[in-house]
Amino acid sequence: MSNHRDNQDQTDLHELNLQEDDLTDSEIPEEDGEPETSEETGVQVQEEDQNEDSYENICVVCRRPESKVSKMFKLQDHMCICSDCAARTLEPFLGSEKVDLEKIFAGIPANASMIQVMIPPGMEEVPRRQKLKKKSAEGKKNKTLAQRLAEIMPPHEIKERLDQYVVGQEQAKKVMSVAVYNHYKRIEADCEDGVEIEKSNMLMIGPTGSGKTYLVQTLARLLDVPLALTDATSLTEAGYIGDDIESVVSKLLAAADNDVERAERGIIFIDEIDKIAKKRNANQRDVSGEAVQQGLLKLLEGSDVEVPVGANSKNAMVPLTTVNTRNILFICGGAFPDLEDIIKERLNKSSSIGFQADLKDKYDKDRNLLQKVTVEDIRNFGMIPEFLGRMPIIVTLESLTKDMFVRILNEPRNAILKQYKKLLLLDNVDLQFDQGALEAIAEQAMERDTGARALRAIIEDRMLDIMYQIPRDHNIGRVIITKEYIEGTGGPQIVMRGM
Repeated sequence: MSNHRDNQDQTDLHELNLQEDDLTDSEIPEEDGEPETSEETGVQVQEEDQNEDSYENICVVCRRPESKVSKMFKLQDHMCICSDCAARTLEPFLGSEKVDLEKIFAGIPANASMIQVMIPPGMEEVPRRQKLKKKSAEGKKNKTLAQRLAEIMPPHEIKERLDQYVVGQEQAKKVMSVAVYNHYKRIEADCEDGVEIEKSNMLMIGPTGSGKTYLVQTLARLLDVPLALTDATSLTEAGYIGDDIESVVSKLLAAADNDVERAERGIIFIDEIDKIAKKRNANQRDVSGEAVQQGLLKLLEGSDVEVPVGANSKNAMVPLTTVNTRNILFICGGAFPDLEDIIKERLNKSSSIGFQADLKDKYDKDRNLLQKVTVEDIRNFGMIPEFLGRMPIIVTLESLTKDMFVRILNEPRNAILKQYKKLLLLDNVDLQFDQGALEAIAEQAMERDTGARALRAIIEDRMLDIMYQIPRDHNIGRVIITKEYIEGTGGPQIVMRGM
């Protein structure tokens, strides 16, 4: 068998050699020469892979093959990108919006460059939330100083407007009205005579629920100026995890609808300012305490700050703009819970042995002890002197009494009871509260010791069953809330229609 196979192989080789000798030179295909050219088109015919589908596409970003990803999009020069990398690439442009990637890549031509792919169709321009408004040509130039000053609301009128929304806190409203009036006079005044008026930033100190934030919100609404509400607890020194100090200015710019000129006349309220007090006996770097106070110094005094437009953090995809904080009014507020002990310690230093000595528990039941605060007390609390020097106005708020709680329920323009009466009036039901119910609500609010916030929590709890049952029975015409119902010893008075 082996001899027969060898003879057959030699016969096939001999026939192959004879066929090669019979070929002419013109019939021998060129191996190393130029490729053939088509006579009709004049275009060179290039050899293509016969089995192009047998090769797997690979993402140019993450280098994963097509079998490892769910979807692959083809780009220029046979490049491909997976759906995950495409989504991450387009995220700075699309934000939180959900967009169909297939529709985006379907509208991109085959010869599109990578730059064209990065910016999807319809997104070539900067998003609206990152656009800056142009500065108005008209303004101060067309008005005299007297006309501009006449447009500022005087202090007595500001306080009258605040009285419609805020109950009590007479001294605080008076101080804030004068401070705001002087601040905006300072903005309009010129410095031709060499006298430059300094900023009058404010520091508000008051127990929780006394109305610090509500006062500032009402003040900004009355003056029609942009307001940025921020929390000092999230602020950290630059380079650490958290919000940078400049983020408070970017929030004001967003509140002003990216109008730099309007933002530079706005108000920034930094709440929980007592949380950035200097830590005592801290062995490590205080990145969220004293460092934040030092970082706020340049903002409080006035400086040019580069802030991102439409975002809280700076990155290459977000445009930056410069905002001058010289005319921005900064109001800082906090409860300062341990400040009362510092005040008591200072006041009790005069205690001594003798007939005229003060008792050490003399100030234990004083609910308005914060009104006796001094700059030295705040410094002992942990605020650095440089920070307090840029807060020349200190406003203290009173603790709410029972009478103030009752007035808060009824008197303000946006009172809580008026809101619930309007809710039931939409169901054609008249809601009423008797005087005993109001006093019972006030007493329970004082026991909770959370300020005016306790009022809504109490009413929400007692009104739950009523709000649930009224839509079921259209014969109910009036509901009277009694003291017994608030205390849980009785029920409300329900009057049917036609009675």
